[in-house]
Amino acid sequence: MALTTELVTPRLVLRPPRAEDFEAWVAFAADAETTRHLGGAQPRAVSWRAFCLMAGAWGLYGFGMFSVLERATGRWIGRVGPWRPEGWPGNEIGWGLHREVWGRGLAAEAAIAATDWALDALGWDDFIHCIDPANVRSIALARRLGSHRLGRATLPAPVGHDVDLYGQTAAAWRAAEPQRRGGLPR
Repeated sequence: MALTTELVTPRLVLRPPRAEDFEAWVAFAADAETTRHLGGAQPRAVSWRAFCLMAGAWGLYGFGMFSVLERATGRWIGRVGPWRPEGWPGNEIGWGLHREVWGRGLAAEAAIAATDWALDALGWDDFIHCIDPANVRSIALARRLGSHRLGRATLPAPVGHDVDLYGQTAAAWRAAEPQRRGGLPR
């Protein structure tokens, strides 16, 4: 899994984080509404640590959340993809897009590409989504992706809050592929 991994969808490019993504990451992390269910707004110094953490995961383990860019403009709009910190309750496919692009189906488009990649490249047999119980938009997306509620977990420190776990097996994901593709933009 090289750092040159790049996934292209009809409207997006997903790739590992690069230094030029940092300012957009800071704006994303500072927006209180965008981060309401992701731990809240972060100051620049904390954003830098989180950004380097994600990039470091790619360098050390060959995966982490992808930077998500609009294909038409090259604009960084969020991060989506595989994530499994130490002590995490499972192999996660997570997402977080800037609120300026909410409601356009981009999170689903990115999550589908990232999940396909994680199952194929990482060999995951199953995956979860860790979702704040009040995050109705993410719950709807998890269900749209075919995941169902598995229970509740407390994320390890420094996150440390309770989340609902949604997820499914790789076999279930692959079996539902034709229906999932039917809902994507062409």
